[in-house]
Amino acid sequence: MTKFEIITIFPDFFRGPLDFGIVRRAREAKLIEVAVHDLRAHTHDRHKTVDDRPFGGGEGMVLKAEPIFECVESLGVSPREKRNASKETVVLLSPQGRVFDQGVAEELSQLERVVMICGRYEGVDERVAEELVDREISVGDFVLSGGELGAAIIVDAVTRLVPGALGNEASSQQESFSSRTLPVDSGDDVPSSTCTSGGLLDYPHYTRPAEFRGIAVPEVLSSGNHVEIRKWRRKKALEKTLRNRPDLLDRGGLSEEDQRLIAQIREEQATGN
Repeated sequence: MTKFEIITIFPDFFRGPLDFGIVRRAREAKLIEVAVHDLRAHTHDRHKTVDDRPFGGGEGMVLKAEPIFECVESLGVSPREKRNASKETVVLLSPQGRVFDQGVAEELSQLERVVMICGRYEGVDERVAEELVDREISVGDFVLSGGELGAAIIVDAVTRLVPGALGNEASSQQESFSSRTLPVDSGDDVPSSTCTSGGLLDYPHYTRPAEFRGIAVPEVLSSGNHVEIRKWRRKKALEKTLRNRPDLLDRGGLSEEDQRLIAQIREEQATGN
């Protein structure tokens, strides 16, 4: 079971985002556990002060180191120098962190405990980053009011990768950005036409009716020819990635067949076919 520990000054924020869908089902099935901790409970003044003005001046307030250290230590987390990186990690949600992506989600899904510190105001005392946390994570190149939204995103993305959370384990293999691979005809009740993402955007999906407002489902998908379906899906995944996120194609992992399909797509685009 993966346990998420969230440290925040707004614990009530998480009453909604984590009470629906896959995250809720995973919690009820005891596949994950989510504990939210109020940072103000680890202050020692009557105003429950968690922030202060930074040395050297500057605009805004900064979260203090003392309550954060005390809160993390109260959870029984090992000191960083003795922490088992294969079992637990302490994360600071910060705009200065590594951008969260599917690869990071897969790393976190392998751990037993993920402690997340939600930054606020103008930042966090740097000693937290230097001496307490293992990594800083950002959910994108933009600034939010705090780390709470980012923490909720991480819990959702990681939960989807926990065995049993989705019901059908193949689902996470087929999603956009997934680096996981799935053998063809592996005996896992996965159709042989399934095309895994391999780090690309997902291929297009269609449902009934076969024709809607004059737009028909591509014939190949109802042909029953799983080899051709797989080829079509791979080409469409490459086409969508080339159009929307060409940067993903630069990460490697493309086969010779993929390169051939990309050349074909570019030729078709150039000729208007």
